[in-house]
Formats: sequence, C-alpha cells, structure tokens
Amino acid sequence: MCTTCGCGIGQTLIAGHALKQPRKPGEVMRYRVHEDGAALAHPHTHQHNGLNGVFNGALDFGTGAAGTHAPGISQSRMIKIERDILSKNNDYAAENRDTFSTHGIFALNLVSSPGSGKTTLLVKTIAALHGTLPIAVIEGDQQTDNDAARIRAAGAPALQINTGKGCHLDAYMVGQAMQQLHLQNHSLLLIENVGNLVCPASFDLGEAHKVVILSVTEGEDKPLKYPDMFRVADLMLLNKCDLLPYLEFDAELAVDYARRINPKLKVIRISATSGEGMTEWLDWIAEGCRNAVTAVKRSAEPKILLE
Repeated sequence: MCTTCGCGIGQTLIAGHALKQPRKPGEVMRYRVHEDGAALAHPHTHQHNGLNGVFNGALDFGTGAAGTHAPGISQSRMIKIERDILSKNNDYAAENRDTFSTHGIFALNLVSSPGSGKTTLLVKTIAALHGTLPIAVIEGDQQTDNDAARIRAAGAPALQINTGKGCHLDAYMVGQAMQQLHLQNHSLLLIENVGNLVCPASFDLGEAHKVVILSVTEGEDKPLKYPDMFRVADLMLLNKCDLLPYLEFDAELAVDYARRINPKLKVIRISATSGEGMTEWLDWIAEGCRNAVTAVKRSAEPKILLE
C-alpha cells in the first residue's frame, strides 16, 4: 500500500500476468457531519466570512510528522508503515541498481502528469537512436497496454506493467519486468512510470536518474504544487515547446519555480513534434550510456545477463 494515497489494493499485472500481492481488507470509514452538512473524516478548522456560512482559508494535512494524512491512522503509525514499505522497496531497488551497474545499463525513470507527452517523446527518442544501441522500455499504466504497443511499433521491445489501483511503479515490479525483457549488456532502459507527480517521487526503482517531464499545456506552478517530484529529479524536460506561441505559459517562470525547489536541476526545452531540444536530450542520454559502459570496463567484463 502506498502511504501517500493508499493505492496498491488492486491487482498488478506484468504483461498480462498477475503479480501475487497481499490484499488488505477494506476498512469502514466513520465520518462526522459538520453543521453545514459537509461530511468530514477528521476534525478541521476554517474561517467563516459571515456570508451564508461560506468560509475561506485552507486545510493543511501535510504538516504532521509523516507529511501526509490517512483517516484513523496516527502520524507515528504512518511513519512506521512508510519506513517498512520503502525499506523493502529500497532493497529491491539496490538489486536492480547492481544489475544495471554490473552490465552497463543506463536506466531512466520518466515521470510526469498524465498527458505530458511522455510516450510520444519516447517514440521519437527510440526512432532517433535506432541502430546506435540496444533499447528496451518498461511501460507503467493502471490499465491497457496501449503505450507498450506504440513503443513496440517504434521498434523497441516493451513490457507493460498494469498496476490496477496502484498509482506508481515500484522496484519489485521493475525487477520482474527486467527478467522478462532479457536486457542486453551496454543498453538503454527507459521506464515510463504511471502518470502521477506524487507517489513515484518516493519509490526508487534502481534508476540512474529520474527525469520529470512538464508540458507547457500545464501550469507554470506545477513544481511548487508537487515539490517532492522536482526535488528528486535530475533532469526536467519542458515539453511541447512548439505550442508556446499559442499559450499564455511563462517558460522562464516555470524553470524558475523548478529551480527554487531543486537548484541543481538540469532543464532541456524540448518538442517531440518540432524536434526542438531533441539533440540536447539525445546527447545527454548518449553521455549517460557511455558513462555506464565505462564504469563496467573499469571494474570487470560484464557477465551473461539474467541467466
């Protein structure tokens, strides 16, 4: 279960096959009803402006020690649950990372909101890199294998992970997918995470970098609204820049907000449609792949992978 949103109760499928996971029985939520009729699961505070009972102000459930809230669960209990879940995930992530480093695989975890253009960008990236190095893709979605089919049509092997009610990939899922993909030595692995700027920030998959994609059709303040994701990312792709002449999106402000959260964040302005920024993006990938191979050569020759 994800301690941020409680997801993970549904069935996870990898390439159409169920992953056995424990299910937690549903809990009955008891609500108290406020005098104005609004059902609330917990005590709260607000300020009335005196006009027909309408109130202004804000409710902040992220100020506790756990940084989040779940009905009926104390902050200390939530911290313990989160530590237990993330500790186990980190063990699997370390195994994945060891595999990547041993075999010279450059793995990227691509994260974004739904509709940011991740899959289109991947298709164009695969086409541009075709024949230069082995590429494989892991696709994460709650349902369907539509994106994996698009990737395969572009010429790269792709494995679909359907997370059911889960809103992110975890390291165990990725490890299982790696075994089925039979990754090659000195290759590029692109992991397209479930469209979500919240939960994937907490789950290490063993990747070399998290790459956050922000499209100009979204708001400039996304980095401020979802700071955890931008804080853990190493690269931001400001996507769909070909649409800037038709929008009131302030690209400079978006970059400024992102770097307020993460001053070290590298930013590439890009458009899969017009090709803007693609050369810089491909060069960044190429450098990462070279570094991964060089690290292997410095240690030892790679073994046969995943036998």
